[in-house]
Amino acid sequence: MTIFTADICDEHSEIAQVLAAGYKNYGGAENCQGEITTIKLDKNNSDLIKLLRDEDGTGKVVVVDVDQEYFAVVGENLMKFALKNNYAGIVINGYIRDTFQIKDIPVALYALDTCPRKYIPVTSGERELTLSFGGVEFTQGAYLYADTDGVIVTPEKIA
Repeated sequence: MTIFTADICDEHSEIAQVLAAGYKNYGGAENCQGEITTIKLDKNNSDLIKLLRDEDGTGKVVVVDVDQEYFAVVGENLMKFALKNNYAGIVINGYIRDTFQIKDIPVALYALDTCPRKYIPVTSGERELTLSFGGVEFTQGAYLYADTDGVIVTPEKIA
């Protein structure tokens, strides 16, 4: 059964938070839904690599907040990890690369835009924090729905 964000907003307007405009889906899946897993990065994606490569993502969407410098944190390799470990999608308050290669990987990937370079020095990230960007609070364990109309968050699974 297909879930549409517009329908959820109509039926649950009192609890549905809507991510601001400007985030585009670059992945090969047109929509996704799942329990939110959060991670905050300091430019480098090494902790995100470990998460996507080493943990089961069945029924989950990873929400990533990145210090707003112009570096990509997800590309072809991380999307392959996400697919292998069954993640439904990734939402990034930041940038991605390898758009030609990732457009056919069946994982949703919402981001602000693209950038061809990544940040090389390894820095540490933080997990399971409440992240706030685009007018939405992303809480570990809340539920995310995304499609061609946008991205919404509800406190729990409603559909």
